[in-house]
Amino acid sequence: MRIREPGQQWISGGAPASVTMRRMEIQVLGPVEVRDTEGRPVAVGSQRRRELLGRLVAAGGRAVPLPVLVEDLWENPPPTAAGTVRTFVAELRGALEPDRRPRTRSRTIETVGTGYALRIPRAHVDVHRFEDTLRAMRAAPSAHVAPALSDALAWWHGEPYGDLGGSPWLAPERARLTELHRQAVELRARAVLDLGQGAPLIPELEAYATAHPWREHAWVLLSHALYQAGRQVDALASLRDARARLLAQFGLESVDSLDHLERDILRHAPHLTPTPRDEDRLRLLTRTEATGTYTRLRSMSTVASAAAVTGGTNLVLAQQHRAAAAAEAEATGDPGLTARVIAAYDVPTIWTRADDPTRSEALVQTTRRTLHRLGPGAPPALRARLLATIGLEHRGSRDRWAADAAAEAEQLARDLPDPTLLVLALNARFVQSFQQPGCTGERDTIADELIELSTRHDLPRFEILGHLIKIQVHSARGALEPAQCHIAAAERLATLHESPLVHVLTTAFRAMRLAGQSDDPAEVAHAYRAVATDLAGAGMPGVEAGMFPLALLSLRMRHGRPAPTDPDLDWGPYRPWVQPLLDLARGNLAAARHAAATLPAPRADHLYDALWAVNGHTAIQLDDASLAAQAREALSPLRGEIAGGTTAMITFGPVDDILATLYQHFDRLRT
Repeated sequence: MRIREPGQQWISGGAPASVTMRRMEIQVLGPVEVRDTEGRPVAVGSQRRRELLGRLVAAGGRAVPLPVLVEDLWENPPPTAAGTVRTFVAELRGALEPDRRPRTRSRTIETVGTGYALRIPRAHVDVHRFEDTLRAMRAAPSAHVAPALSDALAWWHGEPYGDLGGSPWLAPERARLTELHRQAVELRARAVLDLGQGAPLIPELEAYATAHPWREHAWVLLSHALYQAGRQVDALASLRDARARLLAQFGLESVDSLDHLERDILRHAPHLTPTPRDEDRLRLLTRTEATGTYTRLRSMSTVASAAAVTGGTNLVLAQQHRAAAAAEAEATGDPGLTARVIAAYDVPTIWTRADDPTRSEALVQTTRRTLHRLGPGAPPALRARLLATIGLEHRGSRDRWAADAAAEAEQLARDLPDPTLLVLALNARFVQSFQQPGCTGERDTIADELIELSTRHDLPRFEILGHLIKIQVHSARGALEPAQCHIAAAERLATLHESPLVHVLTTAFRAMRLAGQSDDPAEVAHAYRAVATDLAGAGMPGVEAGMFPLALLSLRMRHGRPAPTDPDLDWGPYRPWVQPLLDLARGNLAAARHAAATLPAPRADHLYDALWAVNGHTAIQLDDASLAAQAREALSPLRGEIAGGTTAMITFGPVDDILATLYQHFDRLRT
């Protein structure tokens, strides 16, 4: 007779595991992993084997018939599929029960009829433990809810089943769990507010409401927290902003919960600022001090990642939240916590000039220090994410350490079964490819792999990135027609996954295309003004700054006109390179020669060839043979391409034409 210990729970439908079975922890709230009692990873094999394990976890202890497993694991099952599943089951049993004697009954994966059922205690499977905790806390006192859900949210390490592909059974399961995660976030926040301790939640709730603008409860929680922080005006403004968003985006003219909170704030309703009992306050603060820091900081970074792709002020706020979370994490002195907070942000990067270079540099230094403190024993996946972060944030420079970091991240990622890590590493390699001119072919290869990986593993944000890179590659080569299919694919995905920044970039491509086709500069200038308006609200200052004036300059250069001298034009970071032409347009030859003599080297970024095209034009205008020689040397590796084309926004014409003009002009001077 087997005796169950008091309080022990088992997956429904099965018997308790053997008392000799080694305890295993199965994790699916993130990549699928199995760990032993000491937290060490247990190898369970290939992605297909991990998907089988995940499918059994998702069944919640119910038996899954063999035909269903075959159908779920293969889109077009081979004739040997059933036998392969049986082999996988045997291998999983061996990994989960290494001490089980041959031909004895498995206590972890039980054969039920023609199918299989997972017989692991619910407390040993993170997703079931999370579901049980959430269910139990729905009717629990607030003082219990806040710490319990802080713990439960800390069990999440990314998208559920994050390293698996896009099998049909995964989509509804991921959606279901993501909704439960949102409910847990909101329930925990409500509990903290009910205890009168909502002020510290403001950064987290700002990011959460921004990432989920359709969830009216998110705005209620944020406004309530602002009120508890003594910010009544901000609380009311937040409610007004919520109404405007809900009306503009979802057609909701009135939302009762917002109206009720507004009335309560205006009359200073006592229940908005409850005073918890001393024992409740003590219990809440001691638990959140112990376990809530990681959850809060990592949630800030994770939510920021989700909000960033929506663009505009969301992107700006997301980057601020991410930087604040990383800095606060490092201040704790815990490099492991810091690393995971940094790694939780995985937003694709298409542009090589940072939106806030100072903030990016600070993040790079934090990441470098964290890598040093973790030492060589850091988990390879975590090290790869940190190295990729350095490669992504230290872009536009000629720092070989950043390029080496991106290369090592890619090498590590290729040895790990995590497609989300590999696409991030490929993104880092993409931005670092600008360290050398003439790498359009390399970027083309990267884009192909990003699209293939992302399509296979349902990673739409990085699939969009792959298409955007292909657009840049085709633009650099002057192949605008082949770019159209990638324009269509990127816009379709952007609409489906609510990524409005994509449409800003594709609109800029169309303006560039018009610039190469139209003989009417006014028509093209009008198109670029529309792009400038879009960029102004896109939250991408790294792209926006100086782009419109450069576009106007490219038009004027190609039509033989002087540089635009409108004082309202903001040339941003590109002023040093256009200053000689601005001085010439104003008739100040001496100032133009002085500015040309002190030109800095263009950065290793998207505008490298465009700025050398400007320098070449300056050399011709000033008869500056030295500058012309530098321009020829810089542009020679880019023969056959379009100067500025890699931006997919502006064009200074074929590099071959610029080089030919330089040679003709200065050969004429020598004769």
